Amino acid sequence: MPGFELFGNLERKEVNDVLETGVLMRYGFDGARQGHWKAKALEAELQNQLGAKYVQVVNSGTSAVTVALAIAGVGAGDEVILPAFTFVASFEAVLMLGATPILVDVDDTLTLDIDAVKAAITAKTKVVMPVHMCGSMANLDALQGLCKSHALLLVEDACQAIGATYKGKHLGTYGDIGCLSFDFVKTITCGEGGAVLTNNAAYAQLADHFSDHGHDHLGNDRGAEAHPFLGYNFRISELNAAVGLAQARRLPEFINIQKKHYDILREALSAIPQVQFRAVPEGGEESYAFLNFFLPDLETARRASKMLKETGIDGCFHYFDNNWHYVRRWQHLMEAKSIYPFSETVKKSLESLKTKAFDKSDHYIGRNISCLIKMSWTEAEVVERARKMADAIRVSL
Repeated sequence: MPGFELFGNLERKEVNDVLETGVLMRYGFDGARQGHWKAKALEAELQNQLGAKYVQVVNSGTSAVTVALAIAGVGAGDEVILPAFTFVASFEAVLMLGATPILVDVDDTLTLDIDAVKAAITAKTKVVMPVHMCGSMANLDALQGLCKSHALLLVEDACQAIGATYKGKHLGTYGDIGCLSFDFVKTITCGEGGAVLTNNAAYAQLADHFSDHGHDHLGNDRGAEAHPFLGYNFRISELNAAVGLAQARRLPEFINIQKKHYDILREALSAIPQVQFRAVPEGGEESYAFLNFFLPDLETARRASKMLKETGIDGCFHYFDNNWHYVRRWQHLMEAKSIYPFSETVKKSLESLKTKAFDKSDHYIGRNISCLIKMSWTEAEVVERARKMADAIRVSL
């Protein structure tokens, strides 16, 4: 990752198709667009690549999560369980709908800990949302079983893990609804874009309408379309979709490159006894967008992170001290800093985060270093990087 590293003639061709027609909007202008429907083509390509029956592309991964939760019926008074290790967009989407994000511990998969999820379920819980961070997954069998036993929906945030699979299914297609992101630093990129995945026709129709102001998209006169319910503007532009279409067709190529580079790096670090790798649930295969490993303790991880930077190894993240991906630095969330008012229920829940302990998450996130895998590296560059990484870690132990 990211896909922009390998932009070329395929992406330029799809963008030029749009520029030559001048139609940048995904709906309407049927005659002027000369048969080019890039958003629709991207949806069809993702259906084919990922095995989802229905795909709705939208303008960002954040929008995808918001739409997914909305079509799941999440709103005021509801609770959504999600991990304390995620990107801020996950809880932002919950709050946008007036619901309450319930943050719980992660385990050595770096995703939802099943026992923490069990303990967090209340009468207000509507959705369990695993976030497949850094290219790998939660134990989806266990989570799905838990959801079924409590009549909850399983919504997968697979924004960082396109191309990863669990028991033969692509992440985002295992639960009731899934989400993808195609922002500028994802494995396939539109610049800005996202997708909602589902195998449920009713959810698909809701996503189609909701993401376009509630338009029912019936007939061939957009101005005469009905509005069965309220919606919002989460539409993707044809220009963004055009880039995404070319990139989606290259997904197998991208995953193969990532795996090749991942394997070289992992082999080098495997020679260090103190290095342990992230757990991947049985039946799962990562997207290989990141290499995640644990060091013996927090201070060693901090030293290693500093040494990697000093050695010139970029793209290695120690999320324990990160502002955007781990609960420790989300003061704006804990203090409910918003430009619009929250309900008292939401405010009280957010305030409780100030004193809530995430000991298990601290144990794993504190010891974890996550290194992105670039596709533009030559094999010689990867081999040299692996050597430098291993040396830096050994010095830190």
